[in-house]
Amino acid sequence: MPREDDEVIPDLTIEQKATLASGADFWSTKPVPGIRRITMNDGPHGMRVVGDIGIKSDKKATCFPPAVGLGATWNPALQREVGAAIGREARALGVDIVLGPGINIKRSPLCGRNFEYVSEDPLVAGSFGQALVEGIQSQGVGASVKHFAANNQETDRMQVSAEVDERTLREIYLPAFEQVVKNAAPATVMCSYNRVNGVYASQNEWLLSKVLRDDWGFDGVVVSDWGAVVDRVEAVKAGLDLKMPTATGDDRMIAAAESGELPEFVLDRVVARLQKLADRADASRLGPVTIDFDAQHELALRAALEGPVLLKNENGALPLPETGSTRIAVVGEFARTPRFQGSGSSQVPAAKVDSALGELSELLGDRVRFAPGFTFDGSAEADEALAREARSLAAESDWTVLFLGLPDSYESEGFDRASIDLPANQLALLETVSAVTRRVVVVLSNGGLVETESWEFRARAILEGWLLGQAGGAALAQLLVGRANPSGKLTESIPVKLEETPAYINFPGCDGQVVYGERIYVGYRYYDTRGLPVSYPFGHGLSYTEFEYSGLSVSATDSGASVVFTVTNVGEVAGAEVAQVYRGDRHSKIDRPVHELVGFRKVFLEPGESETVTIELDSRAFAYWSIARHGWIVDEGLFTLSVGASSRDLRLSGDVRLAAQGPALKLTQFSSIADWFADPIGAQVLQGAIAQLPDAHAFQLDVTTNEGKMFAAIPLGHLLTMVPQAPTGAAQQLVAAYEQALAGR
Repeated sequence: MPREDDEVIPDLTIEQKATLASGADFWSTKPVPGIRRITMNDGPHGMRVVGDIGIKSDKKATCFPPAVGLGATWNPALQREVGAAIGREARALGVDIVLGPGINIKRSPLCGRNFEYVSEDPLVAGSFGQALVEGIQSQGVGASVKHFAANNQETDRMQVSAEVDERTLREIYLPAFEQVVKNAAPATVMCSYNRVNGVYASQNEWLLSKVLRDDWGFDGVVVSDWGAVVDRVEAVKAGLDLKMPTATGDDRMIAAAESGELPEFVLDRVVARLQKLADRADASRLGPVTIDFDAQHELALRAALEGPVLLKNENGALPLPETGSTRIAVVGEFARTPRFQGSGSSQVPAAKVDSALGELSELLGDRVRFAPGFTFDGSAEADEALAREARSLAAESDWTVLFLGLPDSYESEGFDRASIDLPANQLALLETVSAVTRRVVVVLSNGGLVETESWEFRARAILEGWLLGQAGGAALAQLLVGRANPSGKLTESIPVKLEETPAYINFPGCDGQVVYGERIYVGYRYYDTRGLPVSYPFGHGLSYTEFEYSGLSVSATDSGASVVFTVTNVGEVAGAEVAQVYRGDRHSKIDRPVHELVGFRKVFLEPGESETVTIELDSRAFAYWSIARHGWIVDEGLFTLSVGASSRDLRLSGDVRLAAQGPALKLTQFSSIADWFADPIGAQVLQGAIAQLPDAHAFQLDVTTNEGKMFAAIPLGHLLTMVPQAPTGAAQQLVAAYEQALAGR
């Protein structure tokens, strides 16, 4: 059972305390008197239990859809259910901590690990992370939300410095972690390899102590990514609790502790946190569990059914007829040899794998004929022969379903992609097939997004299938023939071309640095604010039915605003819609995106059925981070709340007026004259001082004139050095008078 907060920490020697802060081996911690061994293992989308360093595991587990597929469901309840299933398998395998989920923002489509991440938007990423952590931890084991923070590329990932301003961190790259920490209380947070503004994340006190613990109240264990610690002593002092894997540098830790360089109270803090973790995340605490792999597979199928996104469906090309005499050509090696997860440390040894070809053949019988179409290794001679075979098959068929995508060699943990194009042999195959038939459906299998603009005209329908886990083949087959209705939505914008992506110029950086020059304008925040065309917008996803929005009501509440509207299924089949709420701020005092996602709800509706949706928004939905005020600010005024099916398909909108919230700007001698006059107390103090001057009328500021605008921009202290009548120290005296008036308010 968990210990009481006041229970005494076990008596340990300095040496035991110093060495406890690192692993005993590759996957577990050191046991000491009073604290048991804690076991950790990957996986974000299923368990990967290996005995030592390596990727492969012979212990079978359920491979659920990776984050790219599960995130596209926009269904936290389903994600929570998957998390609980992963937690059960962790218990069965004796694993105390599941190393996941990953919730880093998709800054660039080139990131090789994007299949492990969720979205370009922090609310979508945070909601997914919260749900998965809640599910995992409902089974008595712990989760490890990762990789904290600003870990958005694989190039030079072990040491690159993410140069990013605080506002961008607070608004884009930290909120998903904040949501998970505050709402789901993860047992551990895993720090990333990279540096953040020059300081390694593993020893970044601002990240690990100031933000994570002081600002957000995290009381769990901070564990390093495997091999991420550069200086163990500095890392522990900064707030890291556990360096993984096995120890190096124990002598340095012990010497630092004995000399006082590493204070003993810091080590006691580490011991207390690890003791609490050992009690809280205990795979054996809830007793033995037996895994029903058939039931787990059914859940994996349900999850996979909701992830694919129907990008295009010209003239109702899909669903394909399940009955009748329609001849279906299935072309593409992915149909026979599914790619259902990414490469690297997250690979799950799947207990069972469905193929789309096998499932379609079972559903449609001998009406299905297959041609591989291409090779994964890109052998030119073989690809030409396979393309000719596929062309003949397509010419003889009523419909051709082309399974295209990215082979393992194109994306993985450890390296970034070179482009967002489909492989050349697959594009050539599409051109060859479309030359003999217009009835082409493309099904994609990919972890990172791919460009569609150059080839989509060759296809009547495009189903973005992502990576869908072990049941993905069955899910795709059911969606293609209409046994299930697509309900996935894009969690990232699909650009027209790579060169138009926000981070294109700065990604992946050089000379050990990557500058986040696009600031807060990531993904749709950039495209929509600039009005740039995209192939498919954030939040987009078609259905075999249609939905209407009506009856929007927007009202202010004590904590923010309430948004109420109705969604109706006006089509002929059951389906699900992801209703999205975006906030616009037309009166902001600083630059902001034209709109930002602040809420969403997935609703399942029968034909003709309606549901009234209520989404409550707190003040953070309207706030921006002010570096000058060091806090979240809501400017007084009207905000627009829009509701719709994507960031570019907003059906309803309404305005709400909110009062100003957040810390006031504290004036200094470096604040501009305009800032002083904009502050009621500052203006009173400054006007009082001006009134004492002999030529007071000469200092009346008229900001409608060019001269007035010029003076308004000058800092107070600078201006007073140019005023002959101003006494020495006048600026400091005015600041003191302002602070006194502020304190007495």
